[in-house]
Order: sequence, then C-alpha cells, then structure tokens
Amino acid sequence: MASVSHLAGLDQRVLDVIQKTSSDNVPFRASTRHAHKTWARTFTCSPELYIRPQSVKEVQKAVNLARLCRRRITTTGSGHSPSDITCTSSWLINLDDLRDIYGHDPATNIVHLQAGIRLWQLGEELDRMGLAMPNLGSINEQSVAGVISTGTHGSSLEHALISQSVVELSIVTADGRLRTCSRTHDNDLFRASLISLGALGIIVELKFQTVPAYSLEWHQTIDSDAVMLRDWDSTLWTRGHFVRVWWFPYTRRSVVWRANLTTAAHYDQPSSWYDGSLGYYVYHNLLWLAQYVPSILPTVEWFVFGMQYGFRNGTTTRAVQPQRKALLMNCLYSQYVNEWAIPLRKGPEALRRLSCWLNNLQPGDRDYCDHGIPFSSKGLYVHAPVEVRVTDSSRFLANTDGTGIEQRPLLDPTFKTEPTLYLNATTYRPYDLEPPCLDTYYRAFEWLMRDLGGRPHWAKNFTTVTTDDLEDMYGEDLDKWRTVRDAADPRGMFAGSWHRRTVLKGDVPLPLEEREEGRMLKNGKGWFWSGIREVEEKE
Repeated sequence: MASVSHLAGLDQRVLDVIQKTSSDNVPFRASTRHAHKTWARTFTCSPELYIRPQSVKEVQKAVNLARLCRRRITTTGSGHSPSDITCTSSWLINLDDLRDIYGHDPATNIVHLQAGIRLWQLGEELDRMGLAMPNLGSINEQSVAGVISTGTHGSSLEHALISQSVVELSIVTADGRLRTCSRTHDNDLFRASLISLGALGIIVELKFQTVPAYSLEWHQTIDSDAVMLRDWDSTLWTRGHFVRVWWFPYTRRSVVWRANLTTAAHYDQPSSWYDGSLGYYVYHNLLWLAQYVPSILPTVEWFVFGMQYGFRNGTTTRAVQPQRKALLMNCLYSQYVNEWAIPLRKGPEALRRLSCWLNNLQPGDRDYCDHGIPFSSKGLYVHAPVEVRVTDSSRFLANTDGTGIEQRPLLDPTFKTEPTLYLNATTYRPYDLEPPCLDTYYRAFEWLMRDLGGRPHWAKNFTTVTTDDLEDMYGEDLDKWRTVRDAADPRGMFAGSWHRRTVLKGDVPLPLEEREEGRMLKNGKGWFWSGIREVEEKE
C-alpha cells in the first residue's frame, strides 16, 4: 500500500483528500511517475496516479477518491489495443491484481471470476478444472474485462462475440456503487456494459459460461486466393468449427486454417530452421529495409510467406492441440491494426476490390475490377497478410432463451440478421518506425469498408470515422448506450478524448471529462510537441 509520502508531486489538495481516507483500513495502492504504454508501443502516456487495486473495495475507494478530487479514471489491463483508448494524464487503474476465481457451478459450468484476470491465466485455471472458454480470439494476453469491453471475437460461425458467454457482471460506477446486472436483471446496463469501452465504470467481476475442456485438430493449407474465393459461398466457412484465412494480396495466395473438436492424442506441427528467433529477426529486418525501399514488399511477402507456410500450392500442415493453444498466433512486432466488420456475403467483393486497388490494376489487366476507391495506390506498398475471420451473432443472440429479453450488446459491430466477416489490415512498425504506407492505406481501406456497410472494431486504429458516422452505423442502439452511460457516469469520470471523438454526442465536455490538449509526435528529425488543434487542422 502506498502511503501519502510515496505520492510525491501530487497536488496538495489531492494529498489531503487521500490522507483523510487513510483510516478506513482499505488500501490505496497508488504510485506516481508511471509510464503507460500500449502493447504495440503505439501510444505512451504519463498518468498522474497509477493504481493497482487488489480487491473490489479498493476499486470502490479509488473511484470515490477520484470523485472527491475531480479526477478522471481510465482502466487498463494488458494495453493490447493499439489505439489511445487507455491513455490518460489523470488516474490509471490496472486490474491485473484482480485475477481470482471464486469457484464454479459443476451443474452449469458457470465460473465466477474477477475481471482483471488475463486470458492465458484463465485458460490455465480452467484447464485444471477440466473446463475451457467456448470461444477464443487469436491472442490471450488481454484481460477478460478488456475483451468484453471492446467486442473481441474469434473465428467461427458457431460463435458470436466472446461476451456471448457472459451470464452476469458486476461494475463499479462513478458513484462508487457495485452494481450487478445480467440478461434478466438491469438488462439495459448489462447490454451497455458488454461493450462499455471503459466509459460506464470499472467491470470487476463476471459469471462466465464455460464448456468441458476440448482439443482441436487443425489443418492449414496454402493455395491460390482463387480457390479460396471459389469456395467462399459453399464450404470455406463450414469445413471446421473454427476457420480463419490469411490473404496475401501481392502473391494472390491464401492460407486457410480450419479446426475441429477431437479426442485424438496431441502433437504439434513440424518445426523448421526458420521457426523461432531466426525467422523473427529476418522478417523484422526486411520490414525495416522496406521502410526505405517500399517496392521490395511484394518480394518480402513472397519470401516470408514461402518460408513460413511453404512455396507450393496444396502444402498442408497439421496438429492436434488443446483449444487454448491451437487458436493462438504470434503478433510478432509493434503494429497498427485496422479491423472492420462487414456482411460475410460481401467478402469476395471486398477482397477483389482491395486486390485491384493494391495491385494498381488497369482496364484490360487480368482480374481488373472497378474498385471505386478514390485514392491512388501508385507507388504504394503495404504489409501482408490481411486476416479474414467470421462470427455469427444472428444465430445466438436473438432471444434464444425464450424470454423475449434482448441479449445483444448495444454496440455490437456484428450484423443482426446475417453472418459477419472481419477484415484486419495490419501495418507493422519495424523498430517502432511509422510505416510510410499507413495514412493512404488506412484511408482507402476504411473508405472501402464503409462503402460495403462496415463497422470498425472498437479496439483498433480506425482513423477517418467520425461521431456522425457511428451514429449512422448504430442508430438507436448508440442513443440507448449513451443514455445508460450518462446515467451511470453523469459527470464524465470515465470519459476521455477517445470517447469524445467517437461515441459521445456534441462538443461540450462533461465536468470530469478529460480533454486532450496535445501529444508528442515523431518524424525523421526526432520528437516534437503538437497541440491537438494543430493535429486536427492537418487532418
């Protein structure tokens, strides 16, 4: 527990308020001089206080102190989102020490847990109980609270978002109360909190529906993207319980990964000399070289693709692994990520138009199409692959319990009446350098996604989307989310500049809302300060 003497540099009024509450026997584990970074090192900030509570009562105390001190609170776990959603100069609460599992009901396999637990920790604990999460994304570094709050998904038409498995949650709101909500109790708060964006309060506990532990037998096959597109509407997305695709636009090939439940003995995929550190540093240095000679990126794609997956079409890799291992992938390097949800049926059109634009095809060229993207790709080279995944909320959240009670998160980006496709455009930052393709690539990608009726993933780096755009995308659901948010946090304790430029309405800040004044940026000459108004004018 940090005493007041350890909080050097704080405003005296804040120190006095903290001192007055020190006799309540509830610790306030806070420190100063903490540098918060996203996992990808895309954003860094210096919060006034960095708080590591170890109990729900400590979270409540931090919220009550923040209210008395007129401070904003931001919540973080792993910081895996590459956006600035967790950045603050006020108070930052890290939930990593709220990782206990209280127990589970053997009759239902519902597990009661604290929301700060990381997914890898949860996977290990569930495995000891003979249980597993029904669905998992491609990484397991995030906290459960972070996964829920940003709409994280996996890759399966058998599942919706990971939050589909949340039965009940408890959240500390701005008045310091611990409020418990579920599908049948305080349903509006529940549906708003399932994708809260950190703006309603601090999610501290969950009841989560698990399943008996299971293994996956997976197959990974390389072929031309023409084969992948040929099978799109027939067998591509139904040939496995989990299916995902990596698409390489310059070589026009794809890797199709599919997995089914099995009871077979475990074995890992064959390793090669390229696996591990050698391949990691070879690829990293090739990406660094492409910072200065971008035209080599198609060759880099061909070489790295071949070394990693094989050069010959039809090459297949297999393994049988526990679910919590089989579904994971290595994110490799610092990166920006721009992921959007569009209707699954529009996938072939999206990939063909993006391919035509990236490859700068002209009328008369093979595979030419009218992509319609109003930006030139001449001289532009981007990183690969594009990750292609699916979910289907329409099958699972349409009052399937027979109660007529809405279950769908209010800000769920998936589609209510049809399956959803996620397209993920990643740009790497070799040795933390900004990729030269970034601005044009993401403007074009987002233009195409909006043209196809898409919605951005809340945790990613969407750059051209405005509040008006999101109002058009979500309509009454966003209005209802705002109503619930305003009731839970009327003074804006959990609101910041990210929320203001995306989901909050109007330009008038709430009393405790944090406004960004500027940020440090980096160019070829080094670091420099830029006021936020100047940045907005340039954009």
